[in-house]
Amino acid sequence: MPAWLPRAMVLALALYACFRLGSWAFDQLIGLLINVLIAFFLALAIEPAVGRMSARGMRRGLATFLVFLVILIAGAGFVVLLGSMLAGQIVEMVEEFPKYLDSVINWVNQNFHTDLSRVEVQDSLLHSDWLQKYVQNSATGVLDVSTTVLGGLFRLLTISLFSFYFAADGPRLRRGLCSVLPPARQAEVLRAWEIAVDKTGGYLYSRGLMALISGIAHYILLVFLGVPYAPALAVWVGLVSQFIPTIGTYLAGALPMLIAFTIDPWYALWVLGFVVIYQQFENYVLQPKLTSKTVDIHPAVAFGSVIAGTALMGAVGALIAIPAVATLQAFLGAYVKRYDVTDDPRVHGRHQRRRGESVFSRLRGATRAPGNNDEEDAERREAPGPRPRV
Repeated sequence: MPAWLPRAMVLALALYACFRLGSWAFDQLIGLLINVLIAFFLALAIEPAVGRMSARGMRRGLATFLVFLVILIAGAGFVVLLGSMLAGQIVEMVEEFPKYLDSVINWVNQNFHTDLSRVEVQDSLLHSDWLQKYVQNSATGVLDVSTTVLGGLFRLLTISLFSFYFAADGPRLRRGLCSVLPPARQAEVLRAWEIAVDKTGGYLYSRGLMALISGIAHYILLVFLGVPYAPALAVWVGLVSQFIPTIGTYLAGALPMLIAFTIDPWYALWVLGFVVIYQQFENYVLQPKLTSKTVDIHPAVAFGSVIAGTALMGAVGALIAIPAVATLQAFLGAYVKRYDVTDDPRVHGRHQRRRGESVFSRLRGATRAPGNNDEEDAERREAPGPRPRV
């Protein structure tokens, strides 16, 4: 046996053990890494506001605390307003449920010639096996729901703490990162950081402005139709439609449609039609103008990035996909060399075929080399002058 073979086998086994240990550690820490990534993007989003307040003489920690306090108050107010709306609407639906059930039973009796009564239907529902099984499963699932809620609160607290530290200690974090890099790399890292702040802040700014416009438009519609809780529903539509990509519009429009349906079924159709029309207006008129200077990426690229982010990290990937791709595109654009485009009609999509020229003649002219034209050769032979010696 060669002398180097035992050492090579030990080295290979050690590398394999390190790989398996790293894979196990990554699987265990994937949740924490995703939380840190979310916190980093949140810190980038509030960096402009914290930077402006810090430039005016305020301590950076206090400025970060004030920004978080404003966000917390706004979020708590929205949750309380939406919760009170849903609670009141559920109580009203429960009180009106006997009337709805009577109307449905009367419609069934008239159209199908049956003789049903509300008491019989209620007794059959209360004594049914599937309802008892559903109640039992719901009772056993209370613990799972409580665990999920507590886990969500702990995750929210973790993200808030990391984002606070990233925003408050942003300059220190940049100095610590640049201290282990050569000067040329330090400039690139700082440039990438600045681009990420601009793109993330611009993305949230444009989304917030579109959420405000969407909320005002839907508020006018709901007030016109007389739907209750119009302010809370307008805020719901504005936030959910803008900050949940791709399907956020339809999720946002479902709640106003449900509330409008309890008043008049035709109102639900009006809300659905308005949501569809406004979505087209937003996609083709409003969004290109607002995002052209903040997040300048092609709609197809944005849609593909959302799908890829969802496939990789779920809802979190869908939220951070667009600012991440915009940051990467802007950073690479600073290092990709570009050239002037030739002035060819085909570049601008205006290539036209000359009148009277067939495809066959164009192909024949393209394949013929210069100087092989028979008529030009004949004229050249008949022209006076000295003949070239061969």
